[in-house]
Amino acid sequence: MTTHADRLTKRAPVESVKAKRSLAARLAEGVSGGLLRVFLIVVGLFWLVPTIGLLLSSLRPPREMAASGWWEVFSKPSQLTFESYDKLLQNSDITNSLVNTVLITVPATALVVVIGALAGYAFAWMEFPGRDWWFLGVVGLLVVPVQVALIPIAELFGKLGLFGSIFGVVLFHTGFGLPFAVFLLRNFFAEIPRELLEAARLDGAGELRLFARVVMPLGAPAIASLGIFQFLWVWNDMLIALVFSDADSQPITVALQTQVRQFGNNIDVLAPGAFISMVIPLAVFFAFQRQFVSGVMAGAVK
Repeated sequence: MTTHADRLTKRAPVESVKAKRSLAARLAEGVSGGLLRVFLIVVGLFWLVPTIGLLLSSLRPPREMAASGWWEVFSKPSQLTFESYDKLLQNSDITNSLVNTVLITVPATALVVVIGALAGYAFAWMEFPGRDWWFLGVVGLLVVPVQVALIPIAELFGKLGLFGSIFGVVLFHTGFGLPFAVFLLRNFFAEIPRELLEAARLDGAGELRLFARVVMPLGAPAIASLGIFQFLWVWNDMLIALVFSDADSQPITVALQTQVRQFGNNIDVLAPGAFISMVIPLAVFFAFQRQFVSGVMAGAVK
């Protein structure tokens, strides 16, 4: 039978441990609760201030933008208007460049994801001569800067008739996006249990069916993360597009830079164009946020 004295004896060590906890430990425990959440919310709001400012600027008339800052909207909400967006839709250079951006970004992302997934599976689970050496070569391409290849590839595209075309920009983005894609997906696919793949092979699944029915569903988080990274990189790129595109194939980043150079005072077109250029990648990221976090966490656990 446990007496009252025994219970006091067992409780004493616990109370002594709590008493010995440092003030820093108790403060850390308190901060990790509501106070930390409030701090993170404040940091997130500060991070969104440029985006909010650009949105409010794009909704103000040009004369108001020239006279005062965007924060004047909070005291004079009657300033808000879609006049600038109407002018943007009438600017053929901006609208055509926005279409070009989609025509460049979507194929460049899809090609990198598909080819990278196929190559990653081959390097992870297929046997062929020189597999490890080929993979080391792919890893070595990760350290090659884009600037080194601009002139040689520009000369090659000029001879092939691809310079200044959307297809040439897509090829460049695909080529430089593949090394990271192969490296990332190969390492992720290599962690799939071998027994699972062997069981599928015993059931009669070929390599292509095994890749489509087993590997792709298991690798969905990593593939989604890769797709988001590639989409954001291609959409926001200006260097490659500035070198390899012309007036008919330039994306939104180059078109906005051209507008600034030619018409430095047309803020009524630049503000809504810059906001649209920025909000689309944000929308894509938040739409696939869950898959992105799952891919990052899966990579961390592995």
